[in-house]
Amino acid sequence: MSDSPTEKNLRIIRWLTYLMFMMFAMTTDAVGVIIPEVMKDFELGMTAAGLFHYGPMIAIALAGMFLGFLADKLGRKNTIVLGLVTFAANSYLFLVGNTFGFYLTLLMVSGLAIGVFKTGALALIGDISLSTTQHTSTMNGVEAFFGVGAIIGPLIVTYMLGQGVDWKWLYVIAATLCVVLIIMALLVNYPKTMKHTGEPITLGRTLKMVKDPYALGFSMGAFLYVATESAIYVWMPTLLHGYDGSAVFIATYSLTIFFVLRAGGRFIGMWMMAHFQWAQVLVIFSLAILVCFLGTIIIGNEAAVYLLPLSGIFMSVIYPTLNSKGISCFPKNQHGGAAGVILFFTAAGAAFGPLSMGVVSDLFGGKPEVGFMLATVFAAILFIGLFYNWLKAPTEARLHQLNLSEYS
Repeated sequence: MSDSPTEKNLRIIRWLTYLMFMMFAMTTDAVGVIIPEVMKDFELGMTAAGLFHYGPMIAIALAGMFLGFLADKLGRKNTIVLGLVTFAANSYLFLVGNTFGFYLTLLMVSGLAIGVFKTGALALIGDISLSTTQHTSTMNGVEAFFGVGAIIGPLIVTYMLGQGVDWKWLYVIAATLCVVLIIMALLVNYPKTMKHTGEPITLGRTLKMVKDPYALGFSMGAFLYVATESAIYVWMPTLLHGYDGSAVFIATYSLTIFFVLRAGGRFIGMWMMAHFQWAQVLVIFSLAILVCFLGTIIIGNEAAVYLLPLSGIFMSVIYPTLNSKGISCFPKNQHGGAAGVILFFTAAGAAFGPLSMGVVSDLFGGKPEVGFMLATVFAAILFIGLFYNWLKAPTEARLHQLNLSEYS
C-alpha cells in the first residue's frame, strides 16, 4: 500500500531535520581541529583561541533563551528558514575577512543562527510525532545525524589542511549545503502547530518557563550531561597525550572511536526508546558512564584508553531523551520556548564543563586527571538525578496527560 501524501510529506520533513542537524554539527564539532591552526596563524594562547569554542556556545545559549519563543510565535517553518538563511549568508562571509576578531564575530553570529533554527527544528519534532514515545525516538534519530556531522566535519578539515586548503572553506561547504536545505524547506508544507488560547507568545513567557520544575529539572539534566560529555571531546586527547601503553592505536583514534560509538548508539536508540521504558534505560546508561569515569580515576590511563571512548555508546541516548521528555512536558504551542530553555542550559554546560575542568587542572599543576575527577562528580550527580526520576516517576502523569491531549 502506498503512503498517503501526508505521510510522505512528514517523512521529507523528518529527513530535512536530520540533515539540518548534521550540517551544523559539521561546523561546531570541527572547532577542535581548527583551534590549533588559529593559534598558529594569529600567535594566540589556548585561552584566547578557545573563544572559537566558547563564543559560539554562548551565542547558542543566548539564542535559545531569548529567541526560542520565535518558533511558537512565527511558526516552525519561518523560524527554521530565518535561522538557515542567516547561517548560510554568515558562513559565506568567511571568504571576505582574515582577522581573528572578524572570524570570532562570524562564529558568534553563526551561533545565534544555529540557536534560532535549532529551536525551530526541535519544536517541529512535536508536530511530526504521533506520541511522546515517537517524539523521543525521532529525537534520537536527529541527534544520531548530529553525531554523523560531528565525525564528518573534523575529517573534512583534516583532509583540507593536508591538501593545503584553508579551514574556512568548511564554512563555505556548510553554507552551500544550507542553501539546498533552504530551498527544500521552502517547497515543503509544514504541519500547522496547535493553537491554544491563553497568554501571548513572548520572551517573558519563555523566561517564566525557567521556573517550571519540569523545564528546570530536564534542563539541569542536560547541563550535567553535556558538562560530562564535553570532558571527552575537549580534554580526553590531553589526558591520553603521550600514552605509550598496550593500546596506542586506540589512544590515537580515541576521539573518533567515541564519536562513532555515540552516533551508532543513537541510531540504536531510535529503536530502543520505542520498545523500552525510557527512565530505566537512562538509569542503566548513566550508571555505565559513571563506572567508565570512576575506572579512569581509580586505575589510570591504562583503563581510560578503553573506558572513555567506550562511554560514547552509553552517552548516546542520554541527551536526546532528556531533551525530548523535557519538551514533551509542555503543550505543542510551547515547544519552541521549552526547546530554547533546554538549549540554553545545554550550551552553558558545553562552555562551563571544559572551562571548569581546565581551571581545576591548572590549580593542581596542569594535571588533566584532576579535571576528570570533577567530570566524575558531574556524572555522579547526573546518575543520582536519573535514578530519582526512575524511582519516583515525577513526569509520568504529565507526559500521559499531554500524550492524550496533544497527540491523540
